Amino acid sequence: MPISLHAAYVPGALQMLGTARHLVDKAEAWCAETGCDEAELIGTRIIDDMLPFSYQVKCVAEHTQGAVEGVRKGVYSPDLAPPPGDFATLRTKLADAVAAMEALTEADMEGFMGQPMRFEFRDSAMNFTAEDFLLSFSQPNFYFHCATAYDILRMKGVPVGKRDFMGRVRIKP
Repeated sequence: MPISLHAAYVPGALQMLGTARHLVDKAEAWCAETGCDEAELIGTRIIDDMLPFSYQVKCVAEHTQGAVEGVRKGVYSPDLAPPPGDFATLRTKLADAVAAMEALTEADMEGFMGQPMRFEFRDSAMNFTAEDFLLSFSQPNFYFHCATAYDILRMKGVPVGKRDFMGRVRIKP
């Protein structure tokens, strides 16, 4: 039996959105416990040419909610506005993305199948079908950005482990 686009995309998106929320909560608690300045942690990068923790969390929302909004329009360009500068606003961005993912129906997602989709970034563009965009571009991006946010916290000494990254797995009842 084939898997639906909804089943292939939405549960993983919700899992990583939950993980990103958990990482924000852990980061905020760690700052309170250690006296680390919130702005310092939010602005931490793994290396100079990578973007900071706040950007990584923002991109988890961008490559879930933003990607689906792009599919609805037939074109997606990432939001290049500066990322939120505090934990509360990061949580709001993630909550909005969760609500958008939870509102998607199987019919919504199946209706996207075969639809043309264009990704535009600065002076370049890539053409996809909606399903190929979501599964080969958007999905790897939200996993990448969530893993990078996790890595930044590990690098700073925040006590997170694999279970913090895995989030809520879908086990058989």
